[in-house]
Amino acid sequence: MIPVYKPADMVEAQCLKDMLEHRKIRCHIQGEYLLGGVGELPASGLLELFCLPEDAELARELIQDYLTATPVAETDLSHDD
Repeated sequence: MIPVYKPADMVEAQCLKDMLEHRKIRCHIQGEYLLGGVGELPASGLLELFCLPEDAELARELIQDYLTATPVAETDLSHDD
């Protein structure tokens, strides 16, 4: 596996992992068990998202789309039926 993204925190890492796996891209979060060592270890930069080399380009594209997406306003979700 190769690195494709450095998430800011575990929530972002898990969201991205779930999104990629939903698209049938196998991935792995490296460093999730190091978070308990914050204080002894640096407070950031511990997490990294890895995937197979053949999926790396698509994974990076999907992550970039996710990061640049415009949130949908709650009023846009309501239906007047």
